[in-house]
Amino acid sequence: MGARVRAARRLSRNRLAAAATVLAILVTASVTVAPTAAFATDYPSWAAVQAAKASAAAKQAQINQLQALINQLDAQVTSTQADAKVKGDAYGTAQDAYYSAAIKEQELEKQADAAKVLAKKSQAQAGQLAAQLARSGSSGFQLNLFLNGKDASKVLDGIGDGGRVSARADGIYRKALQDQKSAQSLTDQANVAKGILNNLKIVAQAAYEVAQKAADAAAAALDAQTAHKAELQAQLASLTTNANLTEAAYIAGVKAAFGADGSTEISDTGWARPSIGHITSGFGMRVNPVDGGYRLHTGTDLAAGCNVAIYAAHAGTVTYAGWYGGLGEYIQIQNDGTYATGYGHIAAGKILVHDGQNVGPGQLIARTGETGEATGCHLHFMVIINGSPVNPVPFMRGQGITLG
Repeated sequence: MGARVRAARRLSRNRLAAAATVLAILVTASVTVAPTAAFATDYPSWAAVQAAKASAAAKQAQINQLQALINQLDAQVTSTQADAKVKGDAYGTAQDAYYSAAIKEQELEKQADAAKVLAKKSQAQAGQLAAQLARSGSSGFQLNLFLNGKDASKVLDGIGDGGRVSARADGIYRKALQDQKSAQSLTDQANVAKGILNNLKIVAQAAYEVAQKAADAAAAALDAQTAHKAELQAQLASLTTNANLTEAAYIAGVKAAFGADGSTEISDTGWARPSIGHITSGFGMRVNPVDGGYRLHTGTDLAAGCNVAIYAAHAGTVTYAGWYGGLGEYIQIQNDGTYATGYGHIAAGKILVHDGQNVGPGQLIARTGETGEATGCHLHFMVIINGSPVNPVPFMRGQGITLG
Protein backbone atom coordinates (compact mmCIF):
# COMPACT_ATOMS: atom_id res chain seq x y z
CA MET A 1 0.00 0.00 0.00
CA GLY A 2 1.42 3.40 -1.05
CA ALA A 3 2.31 6.20 1.31
CA ARG A 4 -0.48 8.35 -0.11
CA VAL A 5 -3.11 5.72 0.60
CA ARG A 6 -1.80 5.28 4.14
CA ALA A 7 -1.92 9.06 4.57
CA ALA A 8 -5.47 9.12 3.24
CA ARG A 9 -6.50 6.44 5.72
CA ARG A 10 -4.88 8.38 8.55
CA LEU A 11 -6.92 11.36 7.39
CA SER A 12 -9.97 9.10 7.41
CA ARG A 13 -9.32 8.15 11.03
CA ASN A 14 -8.84 11.81 11.98
CA ARG A 15 -12.05 12.94 10.31
CA LEU A 16 -14.01 10.05 11.73
CA ALA A 17 -12.63 10.97 15.14
CA ALA A 18 -13.90 14.51 14.56
CA ALA A 19 -17.26 13.05 13.58
CA ALA A 20 -17.30 11.02 16.78
CA THR A 21 -16.63 14.23 18.69
CA VAL A 22 -19.63 15.83 17.02
CA LEU A 23 -21.80 12.87 17.99
CA ALA A 24 -20.49 13.12 21.55
CA ILE A 25 -21.50 16.78 21.62
CA LEU A 26 -24.96 15.84 20.45
CA VAL A 27 -25.27 13.14 23.07
CA THR A 28 -23.77 15.02 26.03
CA ALA A 29 -25.20 18.46 25.27
CA SER A 30 -28.09 19.60 27.40
CA VAL A 31 -31.16 17.60 26.55
CA THR A 32 -33.70 19.52 24.54
CA VAL A 33 -36.35 20.77 26.92
CA ALA A 34 -39.68 19.20 26.04
CA PRO A 35 -42.91 21.15 26.37
CA THR A 36 -43.64 20.55 30.04
CA ALA A 37 -44.58 22.44 33.18
CA ALA A 38 -45.39 25.98 32.02
CA PHE A 39 -46.83 24.70 28.76
CA ALA A 40 -49.13 22.21 30.47
CA THR A 41 -50.20 24.42 33.38
CA ASP A 42 -53.75 25.72 33.62
CA TYR A 43 -53.16 29.45 33.64
CA PRO A 44 -55.27 31.40 36.13
CA SER A 45 -58.22 33.28 34.67
CA TRP A 46 -58.66 37.03 35.10
CA ALA A 47 -61.61 36.41 37.43
CA ALA A 48 -59.58 34.05 39.62
CA VAL A 49 -56.83 36.64 40.01
CA GLN A 50 -59.31 39.35 41.01
CA ALA A 51 -60.99 36.96 43.46
CA ALA A 52 -57.65 36.34 45.15
CA LYS A 53 -57.70 39.90 46.46
CA ALA A 54 -60.35 38.84 49.00
CA SER A 55 -57.71 37.67 51.47
CA ALA A 56 -54.04 38.43 52.02
CA ALA A 57 -53.10 34.75 52.01
CA ALA A 58 -54.91 34.00 48.75
CA LYS A 59 -53.45 37.12 47.20
CA GLN A 60 -49.88 36.19 48.12
CA ALA A 61 -50.38 32.62 46.93
CA GLN A 62 -51.67 33.93 43.61
CA ILE A 63 -48.73 36.34 43.31
CA ASN A 64 -46.32 33.50 43.96
CA GLN A 65 -48.00 31.33 41.34
CA LEU A 66 -47.97 34.07 38.71
CA GLN A 67 -44.33 34.93 39.35
CA ALA A 68 -43.38 31.26 39.22
CA LEU A 69 -45.16 30.85 35.87
CA ILE A 70 -43.42 33.93 34.45
CA ASN A 71 -40.04 32.70 35.67
CA GLN A 72 -40.76 29.27 34.26
CA LEU A 73 -41.62 30.70 30.84
CA ASP A 74 -38.41 32.73 30.82
CA ALA A 75 -36.35 29.72 31.93
CA GLN A 76 -37.90 27.52 29.25
CA VAL A 77 -36.99 30.03 26.55
CA THR A 78 -33.44 30.54 27.86
CA SER A 79 -32.81 26.82 28.24
CA THR A 80 -34.21 25.72 24.91
CA GLN A 81 -32.48 28.52 23.00
CA ALA A 82 -29.14 27.64 24.61
CA ASP A 83 -29.70 23.99 23.80
CA ALA A 84 -30.60 24.83 20.20
CA LYS A 85 -27.39 26.85 19.86
CA VAL A 86 -25.26 23.94 21.08
CA LYS A 87 -26.99 21.51 18.75
CA GLY A 88 -26.82 24.01 15.90
CA ASP A 89 -23.08 24.51 16.44
CA ALA A 90 -22.55 20.75 16.39
CA TYR A 91 -24.52 20.48 13.18
CA GLY A 92 -22.43 23.26 11.64
CA THR A 93 -19.23 21.44 12.58
CA ALA A 94 -20.48 18.19 11.07
CA GLN A 95 -21.70 19.87 7.91
CA ASP A 96 -18.42 21.77 7.45
CA ALA A 97 -16.50 18.51 7.81
CA TYR A 98 -18.72 16.94 5.18
CA TYR A 99 -18.24 19.86 2.80
CA SER A 100 -14.45 19.72 3.22
CA ALA A 101 -14.41 15.97 2.59
CA ALA A 102 -16.65 16.37 -0.45
CA ILE A 103 -14.30 18.91 -2.00
CA LYS A 104 -11.29 16.69 -1.30
CA GLU A 105 -13.02 13.66 -2.80
CA GLN A 106 -13.90 15.64 -5.92
CA GLU A 107 -10.29 16.80 -6.29
CA LEU A 108 -8.99 13.24 -5.96
CA GLU A 109 -11.51 12.00 -8.50
CA LYS A 110 -10.34 14.64 -10.98
CA GLN A 111 -6.68 13.82 -10.32
CA ALA A 112 -7.34 10.09 -10.67
CA ASP A 113 -9.20 10.63 -13.93
CA ALA A 114 -6.38 12.80 -15.29
CA ALA A 115 -3.80 10.21 -14.19
CA LYS A 116 -5.74 7.45 -15.96
CA VAL A 117 -5.73 9.49 -19.17
CA LEU A 118 -1.98 10.04 -18.85
CA ALA A 119 -1.38 6.37 -18.09
CA LYS A 120 -3.41 5.34 -21.12
CA LYS A 121 -1.37 7.71 -23.30
CA SER A 122 1.88 6.34 -21.89
CA GLN A 123 0.70 2.80 -22.48
CA ALA A 124 -0.17 3.68 -26.08
CA GLN A 125 3.35 5.01 -26.60
CA ALA A 126 4.83 1.87 -25.09
CA GLY A 127 2.53 -0.22 -27.29
CA GLN A 128 3.80 1.53 -30.36
CA LEU A 129 7.36 0.81 -29.27
CA ALA A 130 6.41 -2.83 -28.65
CA ALA A 131 5.11 -3.11 -32.19
CA GLN A 132 8.34 -1.67 -33.55
CA LEU A 133 10.39 -4.10 -31.48
CA ALA A 134 8.24 -7.00 -32.66
CA ARG A 135 8.80 -6.07 -36.29
CA SER A 136 12.53 -5.91 -35.65
CA GLY A 137 12.51 -9.36 -34.06
CA SER A 138 12.62 -8.26 -30.46
CA SER A 139 9.33 -9.87 -29.51
CA GLY A 140 10.56 -12.44 -27.05
CA PHE A 141 9.33 -10.39 -24.11
CA GLN A 142 5.74 -9.84 -23.16
CA LEU A 143 5.62 -6.29 -24.42
CA ASN A 144 2.20 -5.60 -22.94
CA LEU A 145 3.95 -6.24 -19.62
CA PHE A 146 2.94 -2.94 -18.08
CA LEU A 147 -0.63 -4.17 -17.95
CA ASN A 148 0.32 -7.12 -15.76
CA GLY A 149 0.97 -5.62 -12.34
CA LYS A 150 4.03 -6.84 -10.41
CA ASP A 151 5.47 -8.86 -13.35
CA ALA A 152 5.86 -5.64 -15.28
CA SER A 153 8.84 -4.48 -13.23
CA LYS A 154 10.69 -7.76 -13.72
CA VAL A 155 10.20 -7.75 -17.47
CA LEU A 156 11.21 -4.10 -17.73
CA ASP A 157 14.32 -4.83 -15.73
CA GLY A 158 15.00 -7.70 -18.10
CA ILE A 159 14.68 -5.43 -21.06
CA GLY A 160 17.03 -2.92 -19.51
CA ASP A 161 19.57 -5.49 -18.38
CA GLY A 162 19.56 -7.35 -21.65
CA GLY A 163 20.19 -4.20 -23.58
CA ARG A 164 17.47 -5.17 -26.07
CA VAL A 165 16.05 -1.65 -26.10
CA SER A 166 17.66 1.70 -26.07
CA ALA A 167 17.75 3.97 -23.03
CA ARG A 168 14.91 5.92 -24.61
CA ALA A 169 12.78 2.79 -24.98
CA ASP A 170 13.52 1.79 -21.39
CA GLY A 171 12.41 5.25 -20.27
CA ILE A 172 9.13 4.96 -22.18
CA TYR A 173 8.30 1.65 -20.53
CA ARG A 174 9.24 2.85 -17.07
CA LYS A 175 7.14 6.00 -17.49
CA ALA A 176 4.18 3.88 -18.54
CA LEU A 177 4.58 1.79 -15.41
CA GLN A 178 5.00 4.87 -13.19
CA ASP A 179 1.91 6.54 -14.65
CA GLN A 180 -0.08 3.36 -14.15
CA LYS A 181 0.97 3.15 -10.50
CA SER A 182 0.20 6.85 -9.96
CA ALA A 183 -3.28 6.42 -11.44
CA GLN A 184 -3.92 3.42 -9.20
CA SER A 185 -2.67 5.28 -6.13
CA LEU A 186 -4.95 8.25 -6.79
CA THR A 187 -7.87 5.90 -7.42
CA ASP A 188 -7.21 4.21 -4.08
CA GLN A 189 -7.11 7.59 -2.34
CA ALA A 190 -10.38 8.63 -4.00
CA ASN A 191 -12.01 5.40 -2.80
CA VAL A 192 -10.81 6.07 0.75
CA ALA A 193 -12.16 9.62 0.47
CA LYS A 194 -15.55 8.26 -0.59
CA GLY A 195 -15.65 6.15 2.54
CA ILE A 196 -14.87 9.23 4.65
CA LEU A 197 -17.54 11.19 2.82
CA ASN A 198 -20.23 8.57 3.38
CA ASN A 199 -19.48 8.39 7.12
CA LEU A 200 -19.46 12.18 7.51
CA LYS A 201 -22.73 12.43 5.62
CA ILE A 202 -24.35 10.08 8.12
CA VAL A 203 -23.02 12.17 11.01
CA ALA A 204 -24.14 15.45 9.42
CA GLN A 205 -27.63 14.09 8.80
CA ALA A 206 -27.92 12.91 12.39
CA ALA A 207 -26.70 16.30 13.62
CA TYR A 208 -29.20 18.09 11.40
CA GLU A 209 -32.12 16.08 12.79
CA VAL A 210 -31.07 16.77 16.38
CA ALA A 211 -30.54 20.47 15.67
CA GLN A 212 -33.93 20.78 13.94
CA LYS A 213 -35.72 19.22 16.91
CA ALA A 214 -33.88 21.57 19.27
CA ALA A 215 -34.84 24.56 17.13
CA ASP A 216 -38.46 23.46 17.13
CA ALA A 217 -38.41 23.11 20.91
CA ALA A 218 -36.93 26.59 21.26
CA ALA A 219 -39.61 28.01 18.95
CA ALA A 220 -42.31 26.25 20.96
CA ALA A 221 -40.98 27.72 24.20
CA LEU A 222 -40.89 31.20 22.70
CA ASP A 223 -44.41 30.78 21.39
CA ALA A 224 -45.66 29.81 24.84
CA GLN A 225 -43.92 32.80 26.39
CA THR A 226 -45.39 35.12 23.78
CA ALA A 227 -48.88 33.71 24.26
CA HIS A 228 -48.96 33.85 28.07
CA LYS A 229 -46.38 36.22 29.52
CA ALA A 230 -48.22 39.47 28.79
CA GLU A 231 -51.40 38.24 30.45
CA LEU A 232 -49.52 36.89 33.46
CA GLN A 233 -47.66 40.18 33.91
CA ALA A 234 -50.89 42.16 33.66
CA GLN A 235 -52.54 39.88 36.23
CA LEU A 236 -49.53 40.20 38.53
CA ALA A 237 -49.63 43.98 38.26
CA SER A 238 -53.28 44.00 39.29
CA LEU A 239 -52.34 42.15 42.48
CA THR A 240 -49.13 43.92 43.43
CA THR A 241 -50.53 47.42 42.88
CA ASN A 242 -53.99 46.63 44.27
CA ALA A 243 -55.40 48.28 41.15
CA ASN A 244 -58.83 47.22 39.98
CA LEU A 245 -57.64 46.39 36.48
CA THR A 246 -60.07 45.34 33.79
CA GLU A 247 -59.85 43.67 30.42
CA ALA A 248 -58.63 47.02 29.07
CA ALA A 249 -55.54 46.59 31.23
CA TYR A 250 -55.04 43.15 29.77
CA ILE A 251 -55.16 44.62 26.26
CA ALA A 252 -52.53 47.14 27.34
CA GLY A 253 -50.39 44.28 28.61
CA VAL A 254 -50.72 42.45 25.30
CA LYS A 255 -49.84 45.64 23.48
CA ALA A 256 -46.74 46.18 25.59
CA ALA A 257 -45.55 42.65 25.04
CA PHE A 258 -46.29 42.25 21.34
CA GLY A 259 -45.46 45.77 20.21
CA ALA A 260 -42.13 45.99 21.98
CA ASP A 261 -40.26 47.77 19.16
CA GLY A 262 -42.56 50.74 18.74
CA SER A 263 -45.92 49.17 19.53
CA THR A 264 -49.03 49.51 17.45
CA GLU A 265 -52.63 50.48 17.96
CA ILE A 266 -54.90 47.74 19.37
CA SER A 267 -58.64 48.31 19.47
CA ASP A 268 -60.98 47.17 22.20
CA THR A 269 -62.32 44.55 19.78
CA GLY A 270 -58.91 42.86 19.67
CA TRP A 271 -57.72 44.13 16.27
CA ALA A 272 -54.40 45.82 15.60
CA ARG A 273 -52.97 48.18 13.01
CA PRO A 274 -50.71 45.97 10.83
CA SER A 275 -48.11 48.65 10.10
CA ILE A 276 -47.49 52.36 9.74
CA GLY A 277 -47.57 54.35 6.50
CA HIS A 278 -50.04 56.09 4.24
CA ILE A 279 -52.05 54.28 1.58
CA THR A 280 -50.38 54.30 -1.84
CA SER A 281 -52.72 51.89 -3.62
CA GLY A 282 -56.17 50.74 -2.60
CA PHE A 283 -58.23 47.64 -3.11
CA GLY A 284 -59.79 46.96 -6.53
CA MET A 285 -59.03 46.76 -10.23
CA ARG A 286 -55.96 48.68 -11.35
CA VAL A 287 -53.10 48.85 -13.81
CA ASN A 288 -50.26 46.87 -12.26
CA PRO A 289 -47.25 49.21 -11.90
CA VAL A 290 -44.77 46.40 -12.59
CA ASP A 291 -46.07 44.73 -15.76
CA GLY A 292 -48.84 47.10 -16.87
CA GLY A 293 -51.54 44.45 -16.64
CA TYR A 294 -55.06 45.40 -15.61
CA ARG A 295 -56.20 43.19 -12.76
CA LEU A 296 -57.49 43.06 -9.21
CA HIS A 297 -55.32 44.52 -6.48
CA THR A 298 -56.24 42.21 -3.64
CA GLY A 299 -55.28 44.44 -0.74
CA THR A 300 -54.24 47.87 0.47
CA ASP A 301 -50.63 49.05 0.16
CA LEU A 302 -49.15 50.89 3.14
CA ALA A 303 -45.97 52.88 2.42
CA ALA A 304 -44.25 51.95 5.66
CA GLY A 305 -40.68 52.07 4.34
CA CYS A 306 -38.06 49.35 4.53
CA ASN A 307 -37.47 47.00 7.46
CA VAL A 308 -40.43 48.40 9.38
CA ALA A 309 -42.39 46.25 11.83
CA ILE A 310 -45.41 44.29 10.63
CA TYR A 311 -47.90 43.20 13.29
CA ALA A 312 -50.60 40.54 13.34
CA ALA A 313 -53.90 42.35 12.82
CA HIS A 314 -55.78 39.82 14.97
CA ALA A 315 -55.40 36.65 16.96
CA GLY A 316 -55.20 33.46 14.95
CA THR A 317 -53.02 30.75 13.45
CA VAL A 318 -50.37 31.20 10.78
CA THR A 319 -51.50 29.07 7.85
CA TYR A 320 -48.78 30.13 5.41
CA ALA A 321 -45.34 31.64 5.77
CA GLY A 322 -43.16 31.73 2.67
CA TRP A 323 -42.86 32.76 -0.93
CA TYR A 324 -46.17 33.51 -2.63
CA GLY A 325 -45.85 34.52 -6.30
CA GLY A 326 -46.05 38.23 -7.00
CA LEU A 327 -46.52 39.02 -3.31
CA GLY A 328 -43.05 37.64 -2.59
CA GLU A 329 -42.46 36.62 1.01
CA TYR A 330 -45.92 36.34 2.51
CA ILE A 331 -47.77 35.43 5.71
CA GLN A 332 -51.41 34.48 6.09
CA ILE A 333 -53.16 34.32 9.47
CA GLN A 334 -56.49 32.53 9.88
CA ASN A 335 -59.08 33.18 12.59
CA ASP A 336 -61.56 30.28 12.74
CA GLY A 337 -63.12 29.56 9.35
CA THR A 338 -64.51 33.01 8.59
CA TYR A 339 -61.75 35.51 8.01
CA ALA A 340 -58.03 35.72 7.45
CA THR A 341 -55.45 38.44 6.86
CA GLY A 342 -52.48 38.45 4.49
CA TYR A 343 -49.18 40.34 4.58
CA GLY A 344 -47.12 40.60 1.38
CA HIS A 345 -43.73 41.86 0.12
CA ILE A 346 -42.00 40.99 3.40
CA ALA A 347 -38.24 41.53 3.37
CA ALA A 348 -36.14 38.46 2.58
CA GLY A 349 -35.39 36.52 5.73
CA LYS A 350 -37.71 38.69 7.83
CA ILE A 351 -40.61 36.30 8.32
CA LEU A 352 -40.61 35.97 12.10
CA VAL A 353 -43.32 33.33 12.56
CA HIS A 354 -43.82 29.83 11.24
CA ASP A 355 -46.62 27.77 9.78
CA GLY A 356 -48.95 26.52 12.50
CA GLN A 357 -47.93 29.17 15.04
CA ASN A 358 -50.59 30.90 17.13
CA VAL A 359 -50.23 34.68 17.26
CA GLY A 360 -51.89 37.48 19.19
CA PRO A 361 -53.15 40.92 18.08
CA GLY A 362 -50.26 43.33 17.65
CA GLN A 363 -47.62 40.61 17.71
CA LEU A 364 -44.53 41.35 15.63
CA ILE A 365 -44.58 38.86 12.76
CA ALA A 366 -42.31 40.29 10.06
CA ARG A 367 -40.62 43.35 8.55
CA THR A 368 -41.44 45.23 5.39
CA GLY A 369 -39.52 44.77 2.16
CA GLU A 370 -39.98 44.65 -1.60
CA THR A 371 -39.88 40.96 -2.48
CA GLY A 372 -42.00 39.77 -5.38
CA GLU A 373 -43.57 42.28 -7.77
CA ALA A 374 -42.97 45.53 -5.90
CA THR A 375 -41.68 48.97 -6.85
CA GLY A 376 -40.48 49.79 -3.33
CA CYS A 377 -40.67 48.72 0.29
CA HIS A 378 -44.24 48.55 1.54
CA LEU A 379 -46.83 46.25 3.12
CA HIS A 380 -49.54 44.71 0.97
CA PHE A 381 -52.28 44.08 3.55
CA MET A 382 -55.20 41.79 2.76
CA VAL A 383 -58.43 40.86 4.49
CA ILE A 384 -60.02 37.61 3.34
CA ILE A 385 -63.57 36.68 4.32
CA ASN A 386 -64.91 33.23 3.52
CA GLY A 387 -62.02 32.71 1.14
CA SER A 388 -62.36 35.95 -0.85
CA PRO A 389 -60.43 39.24 -0.49
CA VAL A 390 -62.36 42.33 0.58
CA ASN A 391 -61.45 45.99 0.89
CA PRO A 392 -59.39 46.22 4.09
CA VAL A 393 -60.07 49.92 4.74
CA PRO A 394 -63.80 49.80 5.66
CA PHE A 395 -63.41 46.39 7.25
CA MET A 396 -60.65 47.57 9.60
CA ARG A 397 -62.57 50.79 10.29
CA GLY A 398 -65.40 48.63 11.55
CA GLN A 399 -62.91 46.98 13.90
CA GLY A 400 -61.80 50.32 15.32
CA ILE A 401 -58.58 50.60 13.26
CA THR A 402 -57.94 53.30 10.66
CA LEU A 403 -55.54 52.50 7.85
CA GLY A 404 -53.55 55.23 6.16
